[in-house]
Parts: sequence; C-alpha cells; structure tokens
Amino acid sequence: MPEPLKKLLHEELVGDMADHIAAHAPAFDRERFVTLATDGLAALELMERSALIRDALLATLPGDFPEAASILKASLPAADRPGLSGWMLLPVNQFIAARGTDHFDLGLDLLKALTPHFTGEFGIRQFIHRDQQRALATISTWVGDPDQHVRRLASEGTRPRLPWAMRLPQLVKDPAPILPILTALMDDPEDYVRRSVANSLNDIAKDHPDLVAAFIAGHIDGASAERRRLLKHASRTMLKKGHAQALANFGFDAATALTCELRLQNGEVVFGEGLDFEIRLTNSGETAHSLMIDYAIHHMKADGSLSPKVFKCKTVTLAPGQSHAIERRHAMRPITTRRYYPGEHRIAVLVNGAESASESFVLRMPSPDPG
Repeated sequence: MPEPLKKLLHEELVGDMADHIAAHAPAFDRERFVTLATDGLAALELMERSALIRDALLATLPGDFPEAASILKASLPAADRPGLSGWMLLPVNQFIAARGTDHFDLGLDLLKALTPHFTGEFGIRQFIHRDQQRALATISTWVGDPDQHVRRLASEGTRPRLPWAMRLPQLVKDPAPILPILTALMDDPEDYVRRSVANSLNDIAKDHPDLVAAFIAGHIDGASAERRRLLKHASRTMLKKGHAQALANFGFDAATALTCELRLQNGEVVFGEGLDFEIRLTNSGETAHSLMIDYAIHHMKADGSLSPKVFKCKTVTLAPGQSHAIERRHAMRPITTRRYYPGEHRIAVLVNGAESASESFVLRMPSPDPG
C-alpha cells in the first residue's frame, strides 16, 4: 500500500524548514516554530497539516510582509546550497496567500521565484480572486519565461477548477480572460506545460463545452501532432459525453448503418475478480467510419440507483462491410475512490459518444472466509 499523502508533511520536514529559514533570519524563533508546527500534526490530513505549518509561519515570521518575503526568498535553494523546496513550499504558498495580497506585486514575484522548486499554483489563486485583472496582467507576461515551471504556473495556476485548491468562481463563470494565456502556451516545447494547458481547457469544458469545442475547432486545422494530442486530451470530458462538435473535431461522426454487439462471458462477477466481455462492430454501410469506442460501467449506489463511469477502450476505422472485435476484462476490485455495493450493475458500449449496446450483470461479494 502507498504511504498516505498526509505523510508528505511530517516532523522531520518541519525541522528542515526551520533550519533553512533560521539560516537567513537570525531573529527567527526556530524552536517556537517547530513546536507550533508539530503540535497535533500526526492527527491531521495533508491540507490540515499544511494549514498548521502556515499558522506557525504566520506566528513566527516578521509581521511586515516585505521583510518576511525577503527571508523566504533567501531561503529557497541556490546553486551552492539546499533550501526550502518540495512539499515544504505548500504551507509557504498558503502563507503568501494569507499575507501577501496587500503587497500584490511582491507576493506574485515570490510565488514566481518559488515555483521552480515546487509550484506556486496554490498561493496564486488568492491573488486572482482578489484582483483578477491585475493578477492576469502579470501572469500573462510569464508565458515567455525561460523557466518551464513559470510558464506552467501561468496555465496551471489559472485553472478554474484546480484540484486541491480554491475554485475561481469568476473564471468558472467566464473563462475568456485566460484563453490568451492558453493559446500562447499551446505549442510550448515542454509536454509538462502542454498537459497543463489541456487540463485547463478540460476544466473550462465542464462548464462551457460549446466554447471549448469551438476553440478547439479554431486551432486544430494544420495542427502539429503535439498540438493535436493536446487538443484531444482537452476534449476528453466532452468526448466521453458525446458532444457533437467535439466528436466532429476529431473526425468522429454519427455512425450510420453500424451494428454493435455486446457479449458478456460472465453475467455474475465476484468482487475482486473481473467482468469479461466482447464487443463486435460491423459497418454495413457504404462509407468508412472512424469510431471512438468507450464503455460505461453503471455502478450500483447505496440507494440502489446506478451511476455511470466511462472508460476509454479503442479507436478504429471500419471500411464498408468490415467487422472488428474487442475483448476486455474490467476489474472489479477495491479502489480508494469508489465504494462497491452488491447487486445488479450495467455495462454500456458507447460508439462516438452514443450508447449502442448494453447488458446487465450482477456483482456479489465473496463469501466470508470460514477460517
């Protein structure tokens, strides 16, 4: 089993943080910081631990933000020495968000300086929320920065629905102000940056699918292979939902004269094993079709209703009269993001976003071990 995420912030890390800061601030009360930052730490989850360490920084760094910012910037790694880096900088993000917005340009500059050593995406969002126009005016200048981490911060930090971070309701409502940033980074030389652009567009598509589908349509003609991959990844939510324009952007039209058969090898699945099934597609029409084949498992919930989850399967092109068979096993095993309930479930095949075949199956829990 992997270590719980909360253990990324621990007492030894707090001690290292204290050493790095104390090296650049003789008046820093190292022992008080460590005491405050570790009091009850073990009982907390990741973000709660970060907030505890942030509060210790608020209590022990100078109350004057420019002075505190100078200490933190000096405490970052340099070519000849280590410094604040990695998960140490999550509570530093929160410190800057809590105290830095009254010193707007200085706070943004500090986040830009620390992002190569972790990321500034968690701290920057309070600045965008406080004064979106002013923040984006600065962030927009980072798209040409020589450091890939700074360029990524321009796209990742402005994502409307960034996981683990505060939502940006103004950009959820109207994402137009960040589209120029995403356009500028669409062909970035680093895949690391391009993936962030794709994720931001996918965020936007959850609230404005037509806008993103039209944006992609306007940038796909003549696209390089890298850009095309980015645009398809950005479209993943829309493609799963069968959005017509999103499908058309990648050549997936309504598949007429198509026969889809779904055969289950086992109509009853014991939890911990898998559902074996075969999909057979036949193009009985007179033209070729490009097909995006997915499947959805409709899981039973506690109240007996079904909740679908779509899984990618395969993309094929079928000539007239051609058939294609796909065999798959879908594992039904414990995962941290889902609770399984015994009873009747359903599997559905989605071809170019449209449900084309479905079957029910029963999930049952294994018998208790008599030993």
